[in-house]
Amino acid sequence: MATPHPTLKMTYAQRSEATTHPLTAYLFKLMDLKASNLCLSADVPTARELLYLADKIGPSIVVLKTHHDMVAGWDYDQETGTGAKLSALARRHGFLIFEDRKFGDIGNTVELQYTSGSARIIDWAHITNVNMVPGKASVTSLANAAARWLERIPYQVKTSVTVGTPRMEGEEFDDEEGDSNNNNNNNNNSNKDERDGKNDKDDCHLQSPDNNSNILQFNGDGNGKQPQPGEGRKGSIVSITTLTQQYEPAHSPRLHQAISEEEGALLHGIEEAPLNRGLLILAQMSSKGNFMNAEYTQACVEAAREHKDFVMGFVSQEALNTLPEDDFIHMTPGCQLPPEHDEDGNPDEGQQQQQAMGDGKGQQYNTPGKLIGICGADIAIVGRGIIKAGDPEHEADRYRSAAWKAYTERVR
Repeated sequence: MATPHPTLKMTYAQRSEATTHPLTAYLFKLMDLKASNLCLSADVPTARELLYLADKIGPSIVVLKTHHDMVAGWDYDQETGTGAKLSALARRHGFLIFEDRKFGDIGNTVELQYTSGSARIIDWAHITNVNMVPGKASVTSLANAAARWLERIPYQVKTSVTVGTPRMEGEEFDDEEGDSNNNNNNNNNSNKDERDGKNDKDDCHLQSPDNNSNILQFNGDGNGKQPQPGEGRKGSIVSITTLTQQYEPAHSPRLHQAISEEEGALLHGIEEAPLNRGLLILAQMSSKGNFMNAEYTQACVEAAREHKDFVMGFVSQEALNTLPEDDFIHMTPGCQLPPEHDEDGNPDEGQQQQQAMGDGKGQQYNTPGKLIGICGADIAIVGRGIIKAGDPEHEADRYRSAAWKAYTERVR
């Protein structure tokens, strides 16, 4: 029997520290903080119902899955429309938005579908997904589009100036002070080297030139002259000035003022989601008779490994992490619990059996205990089991509790 992959026994908090994708790390932290590994598949017919569910069920979930193209009354206004309102609700309740677009075309087409048109999915959906049937080029194109989108976000530049203690150039130092000064200079140079190459900070150190520098020295009338051999160095004041520039996003495209600042306060302990976008690859499906065979699934895994800076993981029916360095997240649909009781207060075995078989339209269901505890899923995707319930809020918490229990038992 094969040894289980290490991620199956790691807590979500541990995985948030181990993963390299910023959005995946944020999601794992969210799951740990909210004690939830539940995604609501909000397949409702109108924008009003979608926003209502997002608000009511938001506290119980970590991901909201949407199909924007099936929602009547979707407002495409980028500032105040449905996407912007969903983003504000995501911020208020602490969840990510997953547009279940299943891109499935050539690279150029999927890139345009993702970043342009009336919906501009990339502006409001943290996560989207792709059907890999057209090949790896579609994943590459989406990754490149997301990178360019992130680069175009406006930034504010904040500059701070630090001036060191002035010293006379010819001033003598005792050994202890001199060693300290040398160490400080070395530390400054070391810190500068560590910061080199980063996009968010540029440092410029203006230091006194050495003895061999070709500098101009100024006399009292302001005229400069080249130093002559044998003249030695002139007495002057030397200081070290450090200019630090920090580049921070001027605003988040998700946080349009559709909800007031007071209403839109972050859930306690949850920070703003990173601006990075993420992709899930549709590697396996829960529908009966689907054509996603083992060869296709393996190709999905290989594509994910090639784009780990963009691909968060998979929509799958089992855990697909096999290599030691794999740290992908897995979201699994086809999750349903049996009803709590029938009218007489007893479990309705006939209804339980019917739900275990499917919905009569190809969907096959499994319980959270099987999907998460046995198959290794990280997040259970639930739709009609919550939406069609008499009390969706209560039912969402019931699913959240069952899925969380399956996870905690798995990592013991």
